[in-house]
Amino acid sequence: MSVTSLPSQVEPARGRGETRPAAGTLAGTLRAAGLRAGRQLAGSLGVIFSVITATFLITRVFAPDPTTLFLARTGNGFVNAAAAAAERAKVRASLGLDKPLIVQFYRFVVHLLHGDLGISFQTGRAVTADLADRLPATLELAAYALIFGIILGVVAGVISAVRRDGLFDRVTGLLTVGGLSLPQFWIGLMLLLIFFTELHIAPGPVGRLPIGAMPPQTITGLYTVDGLLTGDWSTALNAARQLVLPVFALGIGLAAPICTIVRSSMVEALSSDYVRTATAMGFGRRRIHLVYALKNGLLPVVTVLAGIIAYTFVGSVLIEGIFGWPGVGNYALQAIQTSDFPAIQGFVLYAAIIYVVIFELLNFAYGFVDPRIRT
Repeated sequence: MSVTSLPSQVEPARGRGETRPAAGTLAGTLRAAGLRAGRQLAGSLGVIFSVITATFLITRVFAPDPTTLFLARTGNGFVNAAAAAAERAKVRASLGLDKPLIVQFYRFVVHLLHGDLGISFQTGRAVTADLADRLPATLELAAYALIFGIILGVVAGVISAVRRDGLFDRVTGLLTVGGLSLPQFWIGLMLLLIFFTELHIAPGPVGRLPIGAMPPQTITGLYTVDGLLTGDWSTALNAARQLVLPVFALGIGLAAPICTIVRSSMVEALSSDYVRTATAMGFGRRRIHLVYALKNGLLPVVTVLAGIIAYTFVGSVLIEGIFGWPGVGNYALQAIQTSDFPAIQGFVLYAAIIYVVIFELLNFAYGFVDPRIRT
């Protein structure tokens, strides 16, 4: 056998007569994947750090003085202005706000690396504990809104594409434009005005349960699920009724872009050569629409799905505020209104992590949806 007939999987090591894996072997592939994952992780950490730094500077430079949370308005309850100023200085020192900005930032980063987001000025509790207590409420609202929005958007988009230029397509197009252009908080206010104030068929904006109702035994933190798991049917029903309006208000904004993308993708797929070939071969309309056209039409939806999911978990601030929903978004809204620096920074960190993790998962999943990404 000549030297040129050596197997392509190995190549001679220089000067030692040994063999090492070639660039195309499993070891080379794993090494390349590890380097790519390391670069993505470094980029993600850089994004999170940049967002945290910007938020820290904005809250310290442009936000009002948070000592008003402790002293109400300047001078209230004090004999004179000097006494008020002395007490304000004392509060600022206790909060660490009397230190130079660089010292405050250094302390914040050190505490953050130890998992400490600080103490909320408003609640007096650890921000991590506040976020953990409110996360199940946001998770429950976001999960149902995503399910409702994705199903409604995909179904409406498919039907609009199949019945293009028909009555359903025209009505859906009008509603889609409304869903894209109207603010979700306005939709929530109109839902409360119509169904709660005028028709009296929907519960009021009092949170996850009616006033006076006791939550079920905590298993998952989701009241509807915990009520079903513990057999507390009345609580599960009450929790579901409280969810209807906020889920609709949030989900309708998610369904609109999904419907638009699915419709345009389906229209393009239905006019493609492979669909015409399948039609000529006598395949059924349902199989052509749902297997061939929809499968290829959903690929652009995966691209925008990460942003939609992240927005649902983070961008429901005003919806939670309108409906009195005790979630992370309502917590952030109250923190902004009261200049609660640690709470605002905790929410921003939560939002940044949600966005980075979801987009990285999308990049990972996209390679399975479209094999061309892996090449």
